[in-house]
Amino acid sequence: MSYTDLNEELNIFRDSVKAFIEAEIAPYYEEWEKNKIIPKEFWLKMGENGFLACDIPEEYGGFGVDIRFNMVVAEEFAHAGYMGLVGNLEVHADICCHYLLDMGTEEQKQKYLPKMVSGEIIGAICMTEPGAGSDLQGLKTKAIENEGQWVLNGSKTFITNGQNASLYIVAARTDLNVPAAKGLSLFLVEGENPGLKRGQNLDKMGQHCADTSEIFFEDVKLTSDDILGKKNDGFIALMTELPRERLVLACGAVAHAEGALKLAVQYVNDREAFGAPLVKLQDVRFKLADMYTLIETHRVLVESYKQKLLDKRLSAVDASMAKYACTEMECKVVDMALQLFGGYGYMQEYPISRFYVDARVQKIYGGTSEIMKEIISRQVCKPENH
Repeated sequence: MSYTDLNEELNIFRDSVKAFIEAEIAPYYEEWEKNKIIPKEFWLKMGENGFLACDIPEEYGGFGVDIRFNMVVAEEFAHAGYMGLVGNLEVHADICCHYLLDMGTEEQKQKYLPKMVSGEIIGAICMTEPGAGSDLQGLKTKAIENEGQWVLNGSKTFITNGQNASLYIVAARTDLNVPAAKGLSLFLVEGENPGLKRGQNLDKMGQHCADTSEIFFEDVKLTSDDILGKKNDGFIALMTELPRERLVLACGAVAHAEGALKLAVQYVNDREAFGAPLVKLQDVRFKLADMYTLIETHRVLVESYKQKLLDKRLSAVDASMAKYACTEMECKVVDMALQLFGGYGYMQEYPISRFYVDARVQKIYGGTSEIMKEIISRQVCKPENH
């Protein structure tokens, strides 16, 4: 398929996502925000329309297209201002599904992936702990092997899809005699496991409909068949998967900023001050020019990195730069957009206020901006690179 043909297919797909947003999200989103949960029925509708993990191979229920189709879904949701859906979708489709695809046994893939593509199974990944955020070396959750059975104990926090999930990928220490990086394993824990306890649905500043939870594991009984990948290789697996995850976050950030700019342009054309539309003021036009330039330069970055990802050339440093630069830009542009609304921008009835509170966490989850800079600086500081 030529590049032109692919672009045409992506555009057709994008139009179908936009139509889905108008019919299945826009009329209900405010209610979901108030209820602080995404209805499970919505996940099934996503699956029915082919919007969940569509890059998963056909033998596991997907369409086998490239990951740019996944990114179109996330980008359009973000552009429309529905960031409460974006993070949860990405965790399910771009993280959990790919962990299974890349590391799972054939039996695990056949068991879970088709139902994850259909929306019958919702995935969550459990890494962050109350005492260990970005530092995976500090994990305390552990799984002890005893007569062919594993017993998992520990707790996790800030778990996306924590309430709705029916499959949890859990990082746990399986060799306590070595550092976590050398003794970490990933386990597949089903939501109905009697030892898994869902804590409260956490009350967040923004992205209210995105269920984010504490999860507790109390003597969860597992077998070796529940290990995802190789025993004690979990840390390496996590590091291998991170570049894609961080690029997806960067793409959502650019699209979210584009949506904020669109709202700002509409407002300054409609709102009058001093006898003329706000857009007639040079300062306003220059701010819009700044916002547009920031968005376009970062759009070029993520589009080139999408190709790198497809060519298997996207490095951890590349992804860290994309995630850091794009989420910082997102928050800056959204703030500038809100400022153009004046006092109305602070009112919840105006969507730009939701853009503002929803954007802030983008610089935190998936690796904080500070962690991204640490990864980038390690590369920069190597003498051989200069």
